[in-house]
Amino acid sequence: MNAFFASVEQQANPTLKGKPVIVGTGIGLRGVVSTSSYEARPYGVKSGIPLREALKLCPHAILVPVDPSKYEFVSKKIMDIFFKYTPLVEVFSVDEAYLDVTGSLRLFSSVDNIITKIKEDIKREFGVTCSVGMGPNKLLAKLASSLDKPDGFARIMEEDVPHLSAKLEVSELCGIGPGLTKSLGKFNITTMKDLAECDVEILADRYGIIGRKLHLMGLGKDPSPVLPYFHYEDAKSMGHSITFGEDISDLMKIKRILLWLSERVGRRLRKVKMRGKKVTIGIRYSDFTTISKGRSILQYINDGYQIYKCGLEIMRSFLEPERDVRLVAVSVSRLVKGIYEPDLFEDFEKRERLLSAVDKINDRFGEFTVKRALLLGKHIRKIIFNPLRPVK
Repeated sequence: MNAFFASVEQQANPTLKGKPVIVGTGIGLRGVVSTSSYEARPYGVKSGIPLREALKLCPHAILVPVDPSKYEFVSKKIMDIFFKYTPLVEVFSVDEAYLDVTGSLRLFSSVDNIITKIKEDIKREFGVTCSVGMGPNKLLAKLASSLDKPDGFARIMEEDVPHLSAKLEVSELCGIGPGLTKSLGKFNITTMKDLAECDVEILADRYGIIGRKLHLMGLGKDPSPVLPYFHYEDAKSMGHSITFGEDISDLMKIKRILLWLSERVGRRLRKVKMRGKKVTIGIRYSDFTTISKGRSILQYINDGYQIYKCGLEIMRSFLEPERDVRLVAVSVSRLVKGIYEPDLFEDFEKRERLLSAVDKINDRFGEFTVKRALLLGKHIRKIIFNPLRPVK
């Protein structure tokens, strides 16, 4: 949707039409810009800047407070329109969605026809406009949606990627935020083409489980399916934690516990055919200070070792060396069920078969009959099987 909050406000109050409108959140001028109308944007008013600064840039702008219930109501009605054309609608945010229309082409004759009808329906019923991007996958469709704003339509096909990738900055790819953009810049990776040409193993070594996904993004590939609402479960997260009988500070022991917990979480996820896209690590120190930090990743996972590698990166970002640890927790959230999301690399099928085989052996002969070498040793068994309280 184009300038969604501001557009809704202009429709609700016709006196605002054609005027620069700033929708702000926060207290008074100490708040920030949530969004602005297209009439305010030429003055440099952008989302996220302080309201005080925005009104200096555009003194004649009209400030309107955020009204979430109003936007949620309109958003739901717009999503209902999408379902008229396909059941495969993934709500990405209050003003964005992915639609897979592959199965609707016979009924509506063409993608262009579907897009035209959707845009007309939204304009007629709500008086607001949207920009549409079309592509063979979610990554390229999302990218295309930003090329013709407002009220436009653009498409990016696989054959267009080589031409576009040299001039597209990595920050324009969905999922690559400011922090990751800065980190990639240290490797002289600033464009989509740079990402594609970087050795995939280098990316995997540096960024763990998201490294291979980043390489695919550079190539314009995205295997993730459009996930309609019925794929999402009521469960918000799945996790395990352990409180030690004795506080520990040895990093290797903590890493082994992290792996053990991660493998348990992964096994639970696989049992119910679920995967998650956010990993959260919790640490409680001996003085009961508790720190929890999560990170969203680029692919849905249920492999305990992948959870561990992501968790280790998170833990290293805040764990204080030599400080005694009392509890470690691992959880995976943003759960979905029944999806198949290959990463287009040869080892995906092999890894899936291996996990299935290990699960079958452990189902028959007991938990951790087959385990990674890092979990071998008497000291790890002592920590695991002599906790202060039962493992959650």
